[in-house]
Amino acid sequence: MKALAALAFSLVLAFPAAALELDGNLEQGGLVIGKAVPGATAVLDGTVLDIDEDGIFAFGLDRDHGTTAKLVVNLPGGEILERNLSIAPREWKIQRVEGVPQKFVTPPPEAMEAIARSTRVKNEARKTRAEGSWFREGFIWPATGPVSGVFGSQRYYNGEPRRPHYGVDVAAPTGTPIVAPAGGVITLADMDMYFEGGLVFLDHGQGVTSLMMHMSRIDVKAGDRVEQGDVLGAVGGTGRATGPHLHWGLYWRGAWLDPERLVGPMPSSDAATGGN
Repeated sequence: MKALAALAFSLVLAFPAAALELDGNLEQGGLVIGKAVPGATAVLDGTVLDIDEDGIFAFGLDRDHGTTAKLVVNLPGGEILERNLSIAPREWKIQRVEGVPQKFVTPPPEAMEAIARSTRVKNEARKTRAEGSWFREGFIWPATGPVSGVFGSQRYYNGEPRRPHYGVDVAAPTGTPIVAPAGGVITLADMDMYFEGGLVFLDHGQGVTSLMMHMSRIDVKAGDRVEQGDVLGAVGGTGRATGPHLHWGLYWRGAWLDPERLVGPMPSSDAATGGN
């Protein structure tokens, strides 16, 4: 668990005799990494968790997760640990984005086929979970620049309400390299997604997956194994974007998580300017 220190996680819970440890944020949008004894199994709210040979497992808490969750860990000797976890709620900002091409706010009928195709491609990619636990090594910023959009904010495009913003936006010039925030396996690499433009899915193991959106180019393909810091492609303004920026999203089995909770302060300016 030494590498977990790089995540700057606060210790949430520790149980006697090191039978179970949890590091992370028990809050909406939080990623939690657990360590049990090898050979244990774990279930969260009825969902069986992946757990590696070292007893490491991960789970995520969606933006809209309720105030409680139940974790059950079965130890090899037959002992069962049951923990009722309290999940802290968060307050979400409102962000208004103007100047978005109307076809990305209210898509015309002729766009429906492209949208359906994008949905199929994403759904197919989400069926695969990479075998590994690269999330253990910690995360770095995939690009640097002003943070122009934060996780969880309610978005209004051209004055019209749309779904919340499930990621963090980093404003940077077109062509700025995007690197892997942690190692893993590429499960999707497609330059022709309707809303996302150039899109990459990077599975860090057990379904903890980064999404890189609006890319101007993609340098990897599905099935590639990458290490932290490897170049995935470059920043762009493709898809639904008002300017060049990287949208970095993160999910776990459909639960949307806050990437900013996994990294330290942005190495460059913290000003909130740039494209969205």
